[in-house]
Amino acid sequence: MELTLLNLLQFVALGALVVFILAVIFVYMTTDPKPDMRRYDSENYFLDPTAENDQKRPFPSLRDESSLDLSVIVPSYNEELRLPVMLDEAIDFLENKQRGNETFTYEVIVVDDGSKDSTTKVALEYSKKYGTERVRVLTLAKNRGKGGAVRLGMLSARGKRVLFADADGATKFADLEKLEESLQEINPKKDNMAIVCGSRAHLQEESVAERSLFRTVLMYGFHFLVWFLCVRGVRDTQCGFKLMTRETAARLFTSLHVNRWAFDVELLYLAQALKIPITEVAVNWHEIDGSKMVPIFSWLQMGKDLLLIRLRYMLGVWRINDKVKLQ
Repeated sequence: MELTLLNLLQFVALGALVVFILAVIFVYMTTDPKPDMRRYDSENYFLDPTAENDQKRPFPSLRDESSLDLSVIVPSYNEELRLPVMLDEAIDFLENKQRGNETFTYEVIVVDDGSKDSTTKVALEYSKKYGTERVRVLTLAKNRGKGGAVRLGMLSARGKRVLFADADGATKFADLEKLEESLQEINPKKDNMAIVCGSRAHLQEESVAERSLFRTVLMYGFHFLVWFLCVRGVRDTQCGFKLMTRETAARLFTSLHVNRWAFDVELLYLAQALKIPITEVAVNWHEIDGSKMVPIFSWLQMGKDLLLIRLRYMLGVWRINDKVKLQ
């Protein structure tokens, strides 16, 4: 009996070793070690609807010196219906802020992530109304995923501070002031590194009461995986309302690999590895119809991405670049 049990344990251990080796081989064979920085030629330009013949103008680079106070990146996929509500609220807030402080300057970059609807057309109406110094549209040649859209928007930004905000308008844009205050508090160092995450964690009890048991289990399971594998100390990694300094954006988005839903987790994983100060600020948030997330498939995809993020950095397939500097 003891011999049989020993043989069984040896067989299980051997099986586990084989599975681990196959997993390592799979990770190495299916992983590009470099961040996805490709950019189609058309993505280097934005359309100026106020100029004759809809002239195209080149985007600047995130590595250039800043020329504005704030850049707002709005990743958008098939958002022709929800985008106007978000932009109206955001631009109204920013215009009022500018009227109160004439030295304040801003831009909004709408990133159309390969939409099949009229997202670009809708966004260009705002460029025409407010001018391309305030509103620019980056239309991606094909869908990259939310992380890919945010990255390309960030790489085209001019602001000293950069914010990415979801196109659904679920977060009250005026809460930007709270994020700005927190960013100033946690950014005392000369390297100008800091990131502030809008957070819905304070709304969790209410959301649990409204969710089904299955979705609640999925939510807590995802939070556990985030904590266990990648990021600790941040209660809400997925809120689409994050503010950071230009230097932080350059450091993180030139190192980011994940293009889809779990990109926030890798972003914060990198920030913690680089010891960049992070804080959370409670924001006003309400659920908006039309979410692009498919409840089961998206959660499974994110769970897989979390495991792969951890494995790829642990195995050294992905490396953390701590030497990125602005020119």
